[in-house]
Amino acid sequence: MSIAATNQTVEKGYRPLNEVRKSLRVKWYRSPIDRQRLHTLSIRTDKQGWKQAGGHVALYLALVTLAATLWFLKIWLVFWITLWCVGFVATFFKGTAAHELGHGTVFKTKSLNSYFLHAVCLISWWDPYDYAASHTYHHRYTTHRDGDRENLLPMTPSLHPTLLFQLCTFSLLLKPGRNFSKGGFLWTVYLTARTALGKPPGHTEIPSQEWLKALHEDQPRSFRLSIRWSRVLIVFHSGILLLSIITGWWVLPLLFTVPSYIANIGSYLLGTTQHCGLKENTPDFRKNTRSIKIHPFLEFLYWHMNWHTEHHMYAGVPCYNLKALAKELESDLPARKSLPAAWREMRNIWKQQQINPDYEFDVPVPAPATQESDDNQADDAIVNSIGDLAPKGSDIAY
Repeated sequence: MSIAATNQTVEKGYRPLNEVRKSLRVKWYRSPIDRQRLHTLSIRTDKQGWKQAGGHVALYLALVTLAATLWFLKIWLVFWITLWCVGFVATFFKGTAAHELGHGTVFKTKSLNSYFLHAVCLISWWDPYDYAASHTYHHRYTTHRDGDRENLLPMTPSLHPTLLFQLCTFSLLLKPGRNFSKGGFLWTVYLTARTALGKPPGHTEIPSQEWLKALHEDQPRSFRLSIRWSRVLIVFHSGILLLSIITGWWVLPLLFTVPSYIANIGSYLLGTTQHCGLKENTPDFRKNTRSIKIHPFLEFLYWHMNWHTEHHMYAGVPCYNLKALAKELESDLPARKSLPAAWREMRNIWKQQQINPDYEFDVPVPAPATQESDDNQADDAIVNSIGDLAPKGSDIAY
């Protein structure tokens, strides 16, 4: 998975997370919305869940079937084009489909959330247990470094030719920026194998490894589940490889083991916009999170996470209701940019940060609207909901 962690907690000056929970209280500014309307938008339905999750998985399986048929017929040019499309669709399993299913807000029926979550994680080598711990902190302390190092700012919006080549083809071993020393398929397999053996995170010079170690110390139960899940991944994908060797169907690993690392360009360009270039340590989601405008088909593959500011404000709202939520909050939010405009903004901010490392872009926003009192908001389960994300048995609380 893309999150990782270290044993440099003391050296970097980070406090243990159990101490952070006791002392860090972020009084978030959320754009006002009628509570009954928020309750309505927070309702999960199996019908909408099947449209989103079922539709995404069905599209993947349809492309897999077409690619397999073309492989058996030896129609190579169309096969490789179709395989690229398989990858483009499957890359949104990791960190996108797994993200929303991890929140548990897609289906009303909890077991359906779990089944689909583990299915997409199995194909994409994603660890839902470490991610649940990390992402819970990410929502509770967004871009406050003591409690959220899932996206360590400042991020580098890299467009390096070597990176782009891998993102457009096969992401074998990525180096997308100074915050990500390693990445790609080989790095993922290596980290999965280490976890399967029960080894703690290594490579302490990598910030993401420091974060993962901090999470394991704080949530040992999640780490144990992560070890078990990593073993499932190794067994499953080893079985796919063995079957391909026995049958000679070398297409199987391409379709079921590595598809989430083929044609990663879409998920990279979209995902990088979420927080890159924005402010740390602000209680205003409008200043640390970015929403963007994209084509409806990309919005479907991206599980509507282009409405990212709205998602952070009210994380209990299912992804398929975020557009309606955005309409309710529109007058209180900054205007959304297109994907190219967001990348121009990030690149300009990054250039400023090369001159002045402390530079942060302060997003122009409307004056804060009248809110309910902090006490009322703090006790409002609907307002503060992050779905079913927090690890079971944990005490990660507001």
